[in-house]
Amino acid sequence: MEEKIWALLESVTDPEIPVLTVVDMGVVREVRTQGEKGVEIVITPTYSGCPAMNTIELEIRATLEQAGYAPVKVTTVLSPAWTTQWLSEAGRKKLEAYGIAPPVEESIDKSALFADEKKVPCPRCHSTNTRMVSQFGSTACKALYQCQDCLEPFDYFKCH
Repeated sequence: MEEKIWALLESVTDPEIPVLTVVDMGVVREVRTQGEKGVEIVITPTYSGCPAMNTIELEIRATLEQAGYAPVKVTTVLSPAWTTQWLSEAGRKKLEAYGIAPPVEESIDKSALFADEKKVPCPRCHSTNTRMVSQFGSTACKALYQCQDCLEPFDYFKCH
């Protein structure tokens, strides 16, 4: 039963980044079965004030109920805090194909030690000759960058 539920959750997308599923994002932490058809889904928001979480919760509930699961309980947990390390590899590839630079993990980028900007590859031409335009992009979890080679602006999914 759990395998079928996880497969259904693969169809629930993030309302702010519709190419990502809640499973790609690592927002779904656990699936707990309760009885014959009951289920509890444990989720962690990408950040505690994320406005998409209410919509995600409603979509999870609707998707599972339409598939015959009831009752459906969605539980939000804040600890441990969500991290971009929970993004799946498929999710990272989907972000890049969509034009959003996936997170550059902090352990790889030592530029902060030298007061340099993070080297974020352009999702279009893959150049690392990019610069941050604004700490805030189209949503709070993204920053706005621009490639200095192809001159295209792009969102960068911030690490946290």
